[in-house]
Amino acid sequence: MESTITGSAPARPGHAPSGGQPLLHQKGAEVQAFGTLKQLPIGLGHDTRMYACQRLNRVLADTQMLYGLYKKHHWLMRGATFHSLHLMLDQHAEAQLALVDALAERVQSLGGVAVGDPRHAAELTAIPRPPNGVEPVPVMLSRLLDAHERILVDARDAAARISAEGDEGSNDLLVSQVVRTGEAQVWFLAEHLVDTPLVRG
Repeated sequence: MESTITGSAPARPGHAPSGGQPLLHQKGAEVQAFGTLKQLPIGLGHDTRMYACQRLNRVLADTQMLYGLYKKHHWLMRGATFHSLHLMLDQHAEAQLALVDALAERVQSLGGVAVGDPRHAAELTAIPRPPNGVEPVPVMLSRLLDAHERILVDARDAAARISAEGDEGSNDLLVSQVVRTGEAQVWFLAEHLVDTPLVRG
């Protein structure tokens, strides 16, 4: 006599039990649209959170583009300083990727929707698109410096305005992470554009 397990439906011939089969090809409507907020009990009003999410998402989109520029230029470095620049640009890219995550998580913690799709970020960014090919090394470094400056100007303005709205958490993220990381990376990049003799003073 065959025993059965109470409450379990027998598997259909040719089909795995429902507990072992991934439910593939699922579709559904958005549960939260971009640009909207869900209510979270964090002691900040709707308008403050909405403004902060808008400004943070703009910095987030630009930071995603800067990360992409760093990776592109990391791959395309050449010349006598290839090794040092190749490594440095990758280190900078990793730091920018960490900022992407921090910015996105801050937007989510405010009840918003973070810019996640690179195609969406490309629609929102103020960072100019580079050519698809290879530029001279000094031009690539200058392009990174320009992107940094755009982000730094916007991040400082956003931090001041968000702080005036009472959102010190977003202000702290922008100042202590985005601005300070950007300033340090600008310093390292800019020093590589100083025309300094190597063997004669």
